[in-house]
Amino acid sequence: MVSLGQALQQPELTQVPSRRVHGDRRLDRRAIVHLTAEYHGYARTGGLAEAVAGLAASQARAGERVFAFLPLYASVRDAAKRLQPLAPPQVISVGPLSETVRFYRDAAHTGGPHVIFVDAPECFDRPGLYGDTRGDYPDNHLRFALFARAALHGVMQFVPGPLLLHAHDWHAALAMIYLRTHAELAAHFDGTPTVLSVHNAGYQGHFGADVMADLALAPELWSMDLMEWYGRLNLLKGGLVFCDAAVTVSPAHAEELRTAEGGFGLHDTFNQLGDRLVGICNGIDLQHWNPATDDQIAAPYTADDLSGKATCKRALQRAFALPQRDNVSVIGMSSRLAAQKGFDLVLRSARLRGDDVQLIIIGEGDARIRDAVAELVATHAGRMACSFTFTDRLEHRLMAGADMVLMPSLYEPCGLTQMHASRYGAPVIGRRVGGIGDTVDDEETGFLFGAFDVTAMDAALDRALMRFTERPAWHAIMRRAMARDFGWDHAMAGYAAVYRAAQEYAARAL
Repeated sequence: MVSLGQALQQPELTQVPSRRVHGDRRLDRRAIVHLTAEYHGYARTGGLAEAVAGLAASQARAGERVFAFLPLYASVRDAAKRLQPLAPPQVISVGPLSETVRFYRDAAHTGGPHVIFVDAPECFDRPGLYGDTRGDYPDNHLRFALFARAALHGVMQFVPGPLLLHAHDWHAALAMIYLRTHAELAAHFDGTPTVLSVHNAGYQGHFGADVMADLALAPELWSMDLMEWYGRLNLLKGGLVFCDAAVTVSPAHAEELRTAEGGFGLHDTFNQLGDRLVGICNGIDLQHWNPATDDQIAAPYTADDLSGKATCKRALQRAFALPQRDNVSVIGMSSRLAAQKGFDLVLRSARLRGDDVQLIIIGEGDARIRDAVAELVATHAGRMACSFTFTDRLEHRLMAGADMVLMPSLYEPCGLTQMHASRYGAPVIGRRVGGIGDTVDDEETGFLFGAFDVTAMDAALDRALMRFTERPAWHAIMRRAMARDFGWDHAMAGYAAVYRAAQEYAARAL
């Protein structure tokens, strides 16, 4: 059995004893530790995986020591080239739950962040990350409580020196609570700054009050000022209460979260954070999303030479058994099948049923939405198509082949699809919410609408489809969209400022 330091061939990263190692808390010497339920390349259901992996990779390229902990799902076993154990098996308990836990790394993964997998097969070796065809797993509260507790245990073993802990969404929010309310963790992590990212506040981790003991939460935490929320336990709320700083994934969404209309019932909690809540737009990997060098698409192209995009369009039409017509507009939609994404509008749109439109939808998710989309496509065979098996390759081919991309979201904290689409010269028709409004300029790089109704969406579609017929004007919009810089570098200064603020807040709490 090897230590993490031996596994990474970096002697300075040997296993550390379970003791306080934070005496020197200078920010420039700390490690950044991400706790996340998803990580691109290993486990993904949506934008969370790409956002966390992109941020971690950018921080590592900037010279930071970066670690990421995530559960060892079945998908990790499929994706990891060679899992290497980091320590002997150990029993970790949360309330009445005790599991034998192992820690692994992918020995084939070199460079970049140190990704560590928390292996508890009874909890994570399942077909889906959060559920199966019947819905969410009923023991998700226990699964992610064990992950949070085990990840903190792993941090104590494998991450030497001072650190900053950055948790993502409700799945990891319990770590914020445990390290402040469990005596042995509080002693070890005393003064460690913590940051909680809210990627999607529509998912908060609501459970009944009866699980408090199962999650090893003290009864006094059942308070409307702490974790109680309309008679339910709210894990995201608890994480927000106990973290030193919070981030959401666009400036506009940070303001939306402070309102009764956009705060998902947590607007008071977000407002109480004051300036400790910041919005920073996500980025994308500009090398991975580059039509000039992308080997997953039918032909390369650039803003200066768009001819390859026509080849990609025809290849996409062939792949989905649609007529290869250059004068028809191919509209793509790459999305989780969730009500948030505006499928209600799509299903009722008259404009999407026009003869000058071909609609292609790819995504996985809600069975009811999947069935409704399948029925829509069957009714309009030859003009609509769909795939309910989402892959990275398929998304690349859709972005490259589509003339435009539809994002009629009810809410969109950040969104990455509009960045992918812009990069591939597929202007976005989207609702002006959250990150869409922050990253798409109406009539300049895309087409925006305000009200969440089908009339407003169809009006925006009308504008886009009319402009599509004006080829010089359309090509100008494409080129402006492709010129936008959506790399992670723009976010680095923002995260550095958040980390400094969290460090200062944690130091004041000592």
